[in-house]
Amino acid sequence: MSAPARVLVLDDDETIRTAVTVALRADGYVVDAAPDGLDLSERLAAFRPDLVVLDWMMPGPSGIRLLPVIHTAGDTAVIMLTARDEVDDRLRGFAEGVDDYVVKPFTMAELVARTGAVLRRRGRLPQTIAVGDLVVDPDAATAHRAGSLLDLTATEFRLLHLFADSRGRTLSKAQILTQVWGFDDYDPNLVEVHLSALRRKMEQHGPRLIHTVRGLGYRLSAA
Repeated sequence: MSAPARVLVLDDDETIRTAVTVALRADGYVVDAAPDGLDLSERLAAFRPDLVVLDWMMPGPSGIRLLPVIHTAGDTAVIMLTARDEVDDRLRGFAEGVDDYVVKPFTMAELVARTGAVLRRRGRLPQTIAVGDLVVDPDAATAHRAGSLLDLTATEFRLLHLFADSRGRTLSKAQILTQVWGFDDYDPNLVEVHLSALRRKMEQHGPRLIHTVRGLGYRLSAA
């Protein structure tokens, strides 16, 4: 199995920086984080990230000014976090090497999905995720079980994608709420309702793959 992808998070907002770090680590990435890019060259050399999640507006050098530093250090992908959603701003960023944008405010599920998509395009992640006879294609937003296409809603697919990315690990209801819906203080029955519907569709084609871990949460496993 290849080593997990490495992601560097640069954002001066501590709440955002912490939430992004937690979400990406829960998705299996190795993550480093900092509030600015003042020591960026040294941090890039020491950590060697595959991708940088970069805030446009930070104290010291702005995200857009840090792009040459990132690209000089190696073939590193960049996702820009920004409240600036004007077309001219985005075109400027793309011209200077930004791979994708996430506009604030955003959900963790969106950022995690875009991170995976960029890393797959860069060849750092497999194009599909296989667990037993289940094959999930994140880019096409499709899933097959025993060769049959699963008819999933958008929410059911996001839920299955999260489990597939976290295969073999137990996810709590709070983790699922945060990463699929973007919050962790809502009725946990929301998870149970959508998970029950997802299980029914999956189990039309084979035995149970999403298992309940009593008192802890749920885990996707073929065993």
